Amino acid sequence: MTSFDSSPTLNAWRALLAIAVVFVMLASTGWTAVQHQRDPGEPLKVALSAWERGRIGAHDLPSPNASAKRLAAFFASLSSAQQRRLAIRYPLVVGNLNGAPVTLRYRANRLALLQARGVEERRMQDSRLSADGRQQASRRMGRFESMLGSGRQILAFDPSGKGRAAEVFGDLDRAKRVSVVVPGVDTNVLTFEKTNRSYTAPVGMAESLYSAEQKAGPGTRTAVIAWADYTSPAGLGVDAAIGKLAEDGAVRLSALTAALPGKSKVSLFCHSYGSVVCGVAAHTLPGRVTDVAVAGSPGMRVGSAEQLHTDARVWAMRDQDDWIQDVPYMAVGGLGHGADPVTRAFGARVLSSSGAVGHAGYFQPGTESLDNFADIGVGSYRAVTCADGATACRSGIASSGVSMAG
Repeated sequence: MTSFDSSPTLNAWRALLAIAVVFVMLASTGWTAVQHQRDPGEPLKVALSAWERGRIGAHDLPSPNASAKRLAAFFASLSSAQQRRLAIRYPLVVGNLNGAPVTLRYRANRLALLQARGVEERRMQDSRLSADGRQQASRRMGRFESMLGSGRQILAFDPSGKGRAAEVFGDLDRAKRVSVVVPGVDTNVLTFEKTNRSYTAPVGMAESLYSAEQKAGPGTRTAVIAWADYTSPAGLGVDAAIGKLAEDGAVRLSALTAALPGKSKVSLFCHSYGSVVCGVAAHTLPGRVTDVAVAGSPGMRVGSAEQLHTDARVWAMRDQDDWIQDVPYMAVGGLGHGADPVTRAFGARVLSSSGAVGHAGYFQPGTESLDNFADIGVGSYRAVTCADGATACRSGIASSGVSMAG
């Protein structure tokens, strides 16, 4: 459930669950949990407020909560100059609107990143901040500077709070198959990418998968999204043991997949707590989502793959030294995330993860876990390697990549 490779003890997990039980008891007797609401002065909320009062020509701007189809129609009605004007005036809004043209979102998010970098640069010089505060500003400025690098395609960006982001590898407009990497806890703008062991962070995971997909299906137009555009739990606290943040993330994930351009088929690759998000989202995912693959999962908040109520194929893997296997696979009073997805009883297609080491090694080049993800991403289902060394995980899948069952 974490981005870390070190294993928390089983006793620590039991302590966490005990704390969570107290939390639920307090909530059920009239106490309410503290909700981490966004401050009214945070950048995105300010930008949304300005958008809602704005106009283009003689027309009001559509609600940012409108459907992706409605927003797509709105942008299609504008000239290129009008689209650019909106991106310049409201970069944080346009950069996060499902339905807005992808290339316009990239442009808007670049402008939003420039603004956010400037804010952090000024904070670094603010003597009223503590030394820790100035150091945090320096780290955020460095991250934004990196995200402004040449050729980067930032699909979503919100500097509010700990920050959220999404990045695209490949040509999303022309892709026939799109893969979405959904990461786990402690995901924010500062952990969006790493220099060392890059494949353990969302950007590195997606970049590694994109490279593997190009090798697995050189004739297939693919794109991969590093999707850190939800608020994940911070560490192994109560939020990691319950489903509230997963529910919120599931709404955002379903909206993303429904709004992707064209008619591309979509595969989800969900790591750790990300698999909880994918499990909660499963029944609301559009039909274009053909595959949901989980790795190092603490559970998908159901007792079986059938209970996900999705037509997508469900795949699961876990390497033998992943500490997540010591997590109690349970669901009691909202605590825990349900059954273990790699067990026979769960009913997922269980894949080999040979070569992967620890909880964060599934996207490392040279592993069967990454190769299997890539084969699923390009629709080469007959090439996947099953955990049992046999062919059970490939049963019922036609050579064309169309599922005949489950």
